[in-house]
Amino acid sequence: MATSAKTPASKTGTRRPRKPRAVKTPKIAVVSTSPENQSNAALVARREAAVPRGVASAAPIFADYAENAELWDVEGKRYIDFAGGIAVLNTGHRHPAVIAAAKAQEDKFTHTSFQVVPYETYVTLAEKLNDLAPGDHDKKTLLVTTGAEAVENAVKIARAATGRPGVIAFSGGYHGRTLLTLGMTGKISPYKKDVGPFPSDIFRAPFPSVRDGITVEDALTGLKNLFLTDAQPERVAAIIIEPVLGEGGYVPVPFEMMRALRAICDEHGIMLIADEIQAGFGRTGTWFAIEHSGVVPDLITAAKSMAGGYPLAGVIGRADVMDAVIPGGLGGTYGGNPVACAAALAAIEAIENEGLLARSTQLGEHFRARFAEIGARTAPYRMWDIRGLGAMLAIEFVTDFDTANPDAALVKSICAHALKRGLILLGCGMHGNALRIMVPLTASDEIIDEGLAIFEAALADAIAQQPA
Repeated sequence: MATSAKTPASKTGTRRPRKPRAVKTPKIAVVSTSPENQSNAALVARREAAVPRGVASAAPIFADYAENAELWDVEGKRYIDFAGGIAVLNTGHRHPAVIAAAKAQEDKFTHTSFQVVPYETYVTLAEKLNDLAPGDHDKKTLLVTTGAEAVENAVKIARAATGRPGVIAFSGGYHGRTLLTLGMTGKISPYKKDVGPFPSDIFRAPFPSVRDGITVEDALTGLKNLFLTDAQPERVAAIIIEPVLGEGGYVPVPFEMMRALRAICDEHGIMLIADEIQAGFGRTGTWFAIEHSGVVPDLITAAKSMAGGYPLAGVIGRADVMDAVIPGGLGGTYGGNPVACAAALAAIEAIENEGLLARSTQLGEHFRARFAEIGARTAPYRMWDIRGLGAMLAIEFVTDFDTANPDAALVKSICAHALKRGLILLGCGMHGNALRIMVPLTASDEIIDEGLAIFEAALADAIAQQPA
């Protein structure tokens, strides 16, 4: 159970973070920064009065302190974090090396705007990302601030490089909440509801779906039919796809599908954009999820875990393609902030030095095995699918195996019960019936297993409350 700060130090109640097994970090005493007697309820009331309802929050708690894979709220209750700030914290909350690098940069300067007075950390990070991205061709990197900004710039670069306007995205894909990226995002609620119209020259192709009976062959046929009916291939600048669907349910693109897309792009002179914003930087056991397929894209969008919790995003691509935009056509006032660049270099070094790519693979195997064990004990409410790559995993719940009806209500209930017991979980999927795992890769085995035990108890709680 989540416990109060007044509870004596114990496995579930201590206010002092443990030293994780996977990464050696010093113990740091938790000192509340919140006013005395601050409550989550009071902050929720203030939030409702000051913040628009469109900015939804999954949990009715307010963070006060976090360390690696643990978080404490303003009431002193401890939680294990399986959400990782929506896959931003592959290196954990407040990784010591990331914090130290950011503070060192803050002692020098926090902003000049790279377009006014450039700085070395931007260049160094660009060089590093060029080395990490798949492919042996020359590469260049643009740094920006958010994932949606990266996607918009990738489209802009592809259009400049090809002289074409069209973009093809896929059903279930998520690419951002700005108007252009919403046009590419393939899910109405809550992202696109009531905010259209969306930009033109954006087309949607089917994504392979076991649930909907759409095979890879069906999806590719749908794409080819799109070329015949709406999207003249000679006018298409880019095909954009998440190698693992994020908000769409953590569904990996079948490797044969990705290879076929590469061939289609080559045939028609189309840029292939891999949207790696959620799947990148070790989440799947490789630097970028597309590496599993062996396919090399023309452009990659990156963000989230790249900077260990600091806001930073980027577009990595073929040098000749990246140079298609004229000087001054790319950038932004805050793009490639020096503090975030320093944090990103430290986060990348931590992933390398601490073996977090291998750790992701090992965690994925552990989660799969435990979920299979737990699922076997939960009839008649079933785990219909356990899927993903590495530690980017999801469990899809259905009411029963025969009908495979999505059980979004069960997922919502699991999340609520897990939070009461001290575990932060998030759902996903087109039907809202999947739970996704985004725990920091630096989490210790002890923390992982404690979280899994809470998940199983929360699942039992949720099932007990389901109507007979």
